Amino acid sequence: MPDNTDPAPIRHTPVSLLIALIKAIRPKQATKNLFVFAAIIFAGRLTDQVALLQTLAAFFLFTAVSGSVYLLNDVLDIEQDKLHPKKSKRPIASGALPIPLAIVGCAALAIVGIGFGFALRPVFGVAVAAYFALQIGYCFSFKHIVLLDVFTIAIGFVLRTVAGGLATHIPISHWLILCSLQLALFLGFGKRRQELVELKENAGKHRKILDEYSLPFLDQMINVVAGVTIVCYSVYSIESESAVKHPRLWVTVPLVIFSVCRYLYLVYQKGWGGAPDEVLLKDRTLQIAIGIWLILVGIIFAFDSPTAFAGWN
Repeated sequence: MPDNTDPAPIRHTPVSLLIALIKAIRPKQATKNLFVFAAIIFAGRLTDQVALLQTLAAFFLFTAVSGSVYLLNDVLDIEQDKLHPKKSKRPIASGALPIPLAIVGCAALAIVGIGFGFALRPVFGVAVAAYFALQIGYCFSFKHIVLLDVFTIAIGFVLRTVAGGLATHIPISHWLILCSLQLALFLGFGKRRQELVELKENAGKHRKILDEYSLPFLDQMINVVAGVTIVCYSVYSIESESAVKHPRLWVTVPLVIFSVCRYLYLVYQKGWGGAPDEVLLKDRTLQIAIGIWLILVGIIFAFDSPTAFAGWN
């Protein structure tokens, strides 16, 4: 008798389709949208209820739009994803989510995210639309161009940061934009490196652009960007307008250095880094470091000033 190796057809039900759709928009990667909180954190306005609600709305709207992009990207990359040991299990590549339903979900999330973005604030809506357009460009073209693929991802993080300020009427300093860019590049190059490590000789079959990268080159890029990230944040904590108003902001620098070094340790020693959001969700030490940093920044912006503790001298 002939050996029938065809996989059994997947039975779809309304519940299974809903679960597959939710998985396909990658809720775990919503952590990337936390960049919209940068403006409210560094303006010291976390206790401003109106600004906080506006930022939360911005977070969920970016989550909707980024989910839309993930659906589109997975539809376009379905054949390549089938060759990947992990991505082959994604709902679209595995067949759990039919392509027509994925396309409908993509359109619906984009309309909701951008539409409500304009309702929140027109200028914020423009930022969300610009982010969506950038990601469309990435899906169809930019991800196939060496270096531009990583820089496009990084600019997406910068747009999140800027959009957080636009949603709350909070001015964004050039220091905050530069720090966001450097951090995003650091994470992006780390992700590319991990893809090479995991896929090895099959890297180019999964993603053609990976043939243009090598481990030595990516190691250099990671080291350069990691150093620049630390320097940029250090200068920000001393020379920026926020630093002038809160002169003890520099005490947060060791935590930033530790977090960058911890991430490098996880990439080089533990083999993590393929998905930065997963690293953040998995590593308790990194979570604690970031948590302490947030608390310390909050305390400094709430109580520190050029005249604070003057009587202690």
